[in-house]
Amino acid sequence: MDLRWSRRPDESDEPRVEKDGDLWRIRSMEVARQVLRARHATTQAGFTAEAIPQGFLKNHPILFSDGPLHDEQRSKVARFFAPKVVATRYQELMDAAADAVMADAQSQSSFDLDELSLYFTVEVTAEVVGLTNSKVRPMSRRLVKFFNQPAFDITRKDLGRTNKQWMQAALNGLWPVVRFWLADVRPAIRARRKQPQEDVISHLIAEGYGNMDILVEATTYGTAGMVTTREYICMAAWHLLKHDALRARYLAAEEKERHSILHEIIRLEPVVGHIYRRAQDDIEITDGDESWTIKKGDLIDLYIRHTNADPEAVGAEPLNLCPGRELPRGVNETVMSFGDGAHKCPGQHLAISESDALLRRLLARNVEIISEPTMGWDELISGYMLRGFSLRIGAGQWSPVEQEAVS
Repeated sequence: MDLRWSRRPDESDEPRVEKDGDLWRIRSMEVARQVLRARHATTQAGFTAEAIPQGFLKNHPILFSDGPLHDEQRSKVARFFAPKVVATRYQELMDAAADAVMADAQSQSSFDLDELSLYFTVEVTAEVVGLTNSKVRPMSRRLVKFFNQPAFDITRKDLGRTNKQWMQAALNGLWPVVRFWLADVRPAIRARRKQPQEDVISHLIAEGYGNMDILVEATTYGTAGMVTTREYICMAAWHLLKHDALRARYLAAEEKERHSILHEIIRLEPVVGHIYRRAQDDIEITDGDESWTIKKGDLIDLYIRHTNADPEAVGAEPLNLCPGRELPRGVNETVMSFGDGAHKCPGQHLAISESDALLRRLLARNVEIISEPTMGWDELISGYMLRGFSLRIGAGQWSPVEQEAVS
């Protein structure tokens, strides 16, 4: 059975390992893990990292740093994203925020889930980062404008952009950054210099970060926490609204099983479709009986949708939704959806927990799909965008009429 919706017609499913000049395309889950676990042998090449001027910032942003610096940064911010911290510090916030946006949605004749999930995820992210001295909805709109950028090709040194497109990218990026600084980041810094909180901005101030460094990190955390979880909530809701038996199972389950269902959906539909790394040393990789050497300087493109559906890793029916599927030892239920190795996303538990908080409230209601979402593609994160997902909430609670079989 094939239940995957996030497909790009320009992506091939084979071969498992492909070399094209100095570009490697990896579709094998095992090889992708080898690359991401090659400690300090690769550097960040995604998110236009290699186009950022070196030396501009005193502290290299965590998303783009590598090696011992990245390890140190990760160890210091880990306390903000640990499962116990999420449960004790943020669960009440997530529940209250979910109640608020659902009350707003229920008061309307219809609403767009992509807009509702935007406001919800930004409110949660703002609390973790420390962006709590400005209003959530205007800040949400400012963050969205960061993604209004000309297309690019990450496999090319000039990103495939003309001089005019580079100028447009600079113009499109500069004004949102200025507005974000003035309206959101600067007030948060001023407040936390006077009274530190348990959040990322207070931590950065204590570490001696300057205003520009904090702005870059706040932008990174703010957009990362918003864009990926927003899209995932829409995708998970779409699947659960279309599959009554899975929805019923989700609503009846305890937290552990609900999270398992959400893990399986994001395995099938990872928001970030590609992870890019640049080899800084030769890397030996193997897939079954075959082996290759990735040379220093080569660009590595990890096809996450393909690694997550690698039958040698996830078993039979890799494109079906099978919560609780048997996986090899050491393989996370989300497989590569949150990355692996040193750059594995620290916000996995937070993202799943906040998605669960909103989806439980949404799906328990009598929700009707007015228009299904249109799928687009965001080149910056190599991921999908779901827009125009219009819903209506009717009277009463939802109950399945007839349940289909769910693995």
